[in-house]
Amino acid sequence: MSKEIEIVLPDGSKQEVVKDTTLFEIKKQFMKQAIVGSIDGELVDLATPIDHNVEIVFYDQASKEGQTAINQLVSLLLEEAVKELYPEVLFAHPQREDKKIWLDMRVDQPLSALVLKDLEHHMRKRIKKGIHIESLHISVAEAKEIFKDNELKLAALSQLDPQQLVFVYSLGEVSEFFLEPAALELSKASYFALSKVSGAYWQGDAKNEMLQRINGAVFAEKPELDAYLEFLAESEKRSHQKLGKELDLFMFSEEAPGMPFYLENGLIIRNELQKFLRELQAKYEYKEVQTPLIMNQRLWEQSGHWDHYKDNMYFTKVGDEDYALKPMNCPGHCLIFKDRKRSYRDLPIRMAEFGQVHRHEFSGALNGLLRVRTFCQDDAHIFVRRDQIEQEIALALKIIDEVYKIFGFEYSVELSTRPDDFMGEIELWDEAEASLGKVLTDLGYKYNINEGDGAFYGPKIDIHIKDALNRSHQCATVQLDFQMPGKFDLSYIDENNQPARPVMIHRAVFGSLDRFLGILIEHYAGAFPVWLAPKQVSLINVAQAHEAGVEKLFREFNEAGIRTDKDTRNEKLGKKIRDAELKKVPYILVIGDKELAEGKFSVRKHGSDAVIEMDKADFIQLVNQQAQEKSVHY
Repeated sequence: MSKEIEIVLPDGSKQEVVKDTTLFEIKKQFMKQAIVGSIDGELVDLATPIDHNVEIVFYDQASKEGQTAINQLVSLLLEEAVKELYPEVLFAHPQREDKKIWLDMRVDQPLSALVLKDLEHHMRKRIKKGIHIESLHISVAEAKEIFKDNELKLAALSQLDPQQLVFVYSLGEVSEFFLEPAALELSKASYFALSKVSGAYWQGDAKNEMLQRINGAVFAEKPELDAYLEFLAESEKRSHQKLGKELDLFMFSEEAPGMPFYLENGLIIRNELQKFLRELQAKYEYKEVQTPLIMNQRLWEQSGHWDHYKDNMYFTKVGDEDYALKPMNCPGHCLIFKDRKRSYRDLPIRMAEFGQVHRHEFSGALNGLLRVRTFCQDDAHIFVRRDQIEQEIALALKIIDEVYKIFGFEYSVELSTRPDDFMGEIELWDEAEASLGKVLTDLGYKYNINEGDGAFYGPKIDIHIKDALNRSHQCATVQLDFQMPGKFDLSYIDENNQPARPVMIHRAVFGSLDRFLGILIEHYAGAFPVWLAPKQVSLINVAQAHEAGVEKLFREFNEAGIRTDKDTRNEKLGKKIRDAELKKVPYILVIGDKELAEGKFSVRKHGSDAVIEMDKADFIQLVNQQAQEKSVHY
């Protein structure tokens, strides 16, 4: 006769079940949507049998525990699908964060994004068949025996206590271990998408081998997946790499990996961004400087970058001495400050530079303009007395706010505090963090604390902008540095005619001009506002008889300061209009007999079917006014 045991459910009710009944059988009666459960507070999968009186809790797909379990099931399915296509593959331990998963692997041939659809198809076939998953709950030591032929998984297991229990699941030809339980019903893994193939160093260490990575996203409900797929489609349409090629903005070459080549149209936008910030900085009495691209290695040792950053730097020799391409502009600005005597009356000194820097990024991390190996930093370093710290930080934040309002960006603020590898005295760090926090509070900013993410020389305020797809990008930063002035023995003469140490504020608005341009391309989907658009007006002739008139208007518009394109090809009018639309030129003017005779234009705005009649003088005034006001809309 079967022995019965008592279970206590979350609502406090008690039920009797046969000993060794599994949670899966119990959930059919009490919570059909359960993904995983817990027995006396310990998370387990639904294959777990009950052999004594216990308290049970079930977790559905809306819970954190349920989402984790579904993520892990999809990771297992992905491994099985890859193994089917590439039998020789060796998997690392899969990773997850929120609703994202990624799987690194050693496989003999390079994977293409084209394989993602094949993998998804294979996974959905397995889900439809409902293949059984084997489940074990064993010690790490026992798991090592199962994975003894996989050095990548053994490395992950070796970081755990040998007596710790892990869940091991087998599906087809693959097995995987997890610290938390996985979902066991394949139907729960229906809503996923594989998004990207890339390279990734094993364990994130550039000294290790390069593995191949597949990224994906996992959802509990179909509407979430549909929204994500729509987001991916829109992201693809806005891809700055795709639009950069279509709009002739920039290019890359294997001769200089990760180093952008700017074409005419892209350089126009970049120059406009620089011009805008240059004029704004001049308004607030910033002095622009320029420092060398390459400086002696001893400078970087003196600044502290050698100890904290040398793995990301490029080096060369000049004669018998070692030199480095600059990854930062701050040491050069310290040399400029130190070049002459400074008085307390001279401070604050606001020093700005559009400085080209070089940083070695892993090849797998490169991503168009968003992650490059050389970029232009809109850097500024403000040398201040201690009593000027708060006012100068407030001014830096004011400039950042003015710039971001021009682009229509909403932003959030984060205060990043002392990291583990900090330089200097804790007391100075505490003072610096308190100063930044006080300014933010006094200015009414709501901000989050990002513990331990400050620069090695000081805490910082980071600004995160939201683009048109609600993606967050960290761009602007304000950093308070008590350390580097001491490293360079900087001083000024105070009001008592005694030497005093200045404090240094690092400030960037765009951050990386290149990365900011990549963000703008995607934010505007390539349809830039008039002031940034490489070509602001496109002139199109109706027939060959109007070519001379278009040439005259072309010269006239350019002389009026309007960046103008012309299309006098012997093509159909409709095709020329469509081509101008594809170039995302803000205004299209079709020039025929009437326009040349009357001096009035039928103005077509990009993205609109409406046509507005305007006099030539009014149109020129409109375009110049929108460019001058830096209007987001036109």
